[in-house]
Amino acid sequence: MFARGATVALYQPQWGQVRNMATLKDITRRLKSIKNIQKITKSMKMVSAAKYARAERELKPARVYGTGALALYEKAEIKAPEDKKKHLLIGVSSDRGLCGAIHTSIAKTLKNEITNLSNAGKEVMVVGVGDKIRGLLQRTHGNYFLLTFKEVGRRPPSFGDASIIASELLNSGYEFDEGSVIYNRFRSVISYKTDEKPIFSLETVAGSESLSIYDDIDADVLRNYQEFTLANILYYSLKESTTSEQSARMTAMDNASKNASEMIDKLTLTFNRTRQAVITKELIEIISGAAALD
Repeated sequence: MFARGATVALYQPQWGQVRNMATLKDITRRLKSIKNIQKITKSMKMVSAAKYARAERELKPARVYGTGALALYEKAEIKAPEDKKKHLLIGVSSDRGLCGAIHTSIAKTLKNEITNLSNAGKEVMVVGVGDKIRGLLQRTHGNYFLLTFKEVGRRPPSFGDASIIASELLNSGYEFDEGSVIYNRFRSVISYKTDEKPIFSLETVAGSESLSIYDDIDADVLRNYQEFTLANILYYSLKESTTSEQSARMTAMDNASKNASEMIDKLTLTFNRTRQAVITKELIEIISGAAALD
């Protein structure tokens, strides 16, 4: 019995030493991992800052397209009749993440609109611009999707991209009465707001009573104007969403870098304390062993 007790007393410090060394090794590995992640977040912040500066610069002339496209709707007071049932929702997002809740806000607004319109007895279809919005709504509202578009957000949006989306929508065969384009409107570097712009079908615009305030408008002219208006609104929405996304990603990466710095400081303090405890314990063992020999 005494021999067993002596054996346990002899090897117990070694177990403690091995455990502390393993802890130091784990802390070192985690510190290295967090430092690498911090380098990535800082790099992404710099890239997003450059893309944000370009997006904000291109947003100012794009806003002219948005306000000009809606001038006819506002001045002619175009509204869809109450008996019209077909409603189209266009959600504008992108294919890229790591930008906070910017895609979630679009998905949440779309869900609320689908619920409210469905309860009102209207037929609702959704067009998803960007793969993120499809991924967020596919499981719960996948049956509402009419069209989805990918490869959005990898490059700055152009009027050609908006024209392709408008052309695919008009050629889809779905005849809607009215609709909304839901996007994130840029307000400042740290702020954006989920907003929506109305869209109407050619039949709704042509059948508006207030359209008579204008001179005689040819049907072909009205059709061309309606197609151009839809492309303009989509182009404006893409520009606003891109600027909001880049600013949100820049803010998110800045916050991630700050959080990584805090974690590095805490882990460094823990590492120093653990290392000091190991050194102190080894010194105590050496002194105790020397005292036992005396």
